[in-house]
Amino acid sequence: MKIFVAGATGALGQHLVPQLVANGHEVVGMTSKPEKQDLVRSLGARPVVADALDPDAVAQAVAQAEPEVIVHELTALSGSLSLRDFEGTFALTNRLRTEATDHLLAAGRAVGIERFVAQSFAGWPSARTGGAVTTEEDPLDPTPAEPMRSTLDAFRYLEGTVIGAGWTEGIVLRYGGFYGPGTNFSLPDGDMVEMIRKRKFPIVGAGTGVWSFIHIEDAASATVAAIEHGRRGIYNVVDDDPAPVKEWLPGAASAVGARKPMRLPRWIGRIAAGEAAVVMMNEVRGASNAKAKRELGWKLRYPSWRQGFADGLG
Repeated sequence: MKIFVAGATGALGQHLVPQLVANGHEVVGMTSKPEKQDLVRSLGARPVVADALDPDAVAQAVAQAEPEVIVHELTALSGSLSLRDFEGTFALTNRLRTEATDHLLAAGRAVGIERFVAQSFAGWPSARTGGAVTTEEDPLDPTPAEPMRSTLDAFRYLEGTVIGAGWTEGIVLRYGGFYGPGTNFSLPDGDMVEMIRKRKFPIVGAGTGVWSFIHIEDAASATVAAIEHGRRGIYNVVDDDPAPVKEWLPGAASAVGARKPMRLPRWIGRIAAGEAAVVMMNEVRGASNAKAKRELGWKLRYPSWRQGFADGLG
């Protein structure tokens, strides 16, 4: 197929594009930075430069590529992520999840694409009720913490817009937390690794919030499967092993050769890191990957973060 990847030079795009090319697809990779065109070529794709927030530029890029599939992997999350400034950290990414989604869908409709695959997130956007692990059928959080509302609204908009585009096969992939080469959590010196080593990533409160992770290569392989034979709907792209913070964070520290993380009571954590951090550490839910494995025929290289943290960070 002819596939247009928006965000081809991002953490996931750099793993996705080579897998698509290896499967015989013709890939056009969009980047906003002219200096990254050689990187796109090195991945095996034809580069195109366009600002995802410029509807005319996106329309022209897609029209020239004439793809059958558009893959929306646009984020602006490189560098350190601040839970204290949650809104500021995700502000540009939220525009990419709303405005850029509209631009890509409009451009795709003009050329008659058959499928549109978009990136969302599994876990914390889900309602903080019921069991520790959610499925795609569970609702998003109706009462998020104040700093998290704009980001959850962006997820809600993206998912509703993509699934609701009845003229194309709209697929939303809710990824777990990325780790592995090219991500914030990678050896030797990813930002999250450095925070853990410097003990700037403490366990706040009881650490009972459940997180789901996914190795970046497994995230890419699930995306390929969705592109090739996914059906309209939402898929959680996570590993088999959702785990509470009090369990995975010490495991991460051990994997990178750091001391055990510090522990802070909730009230100190709220002052030091903000309400979003307290929620993420204590109240969020993990996600089940049963649907993705069943319907996409997807198999993980790293079924658990335990193995992945030990062997797959570099």
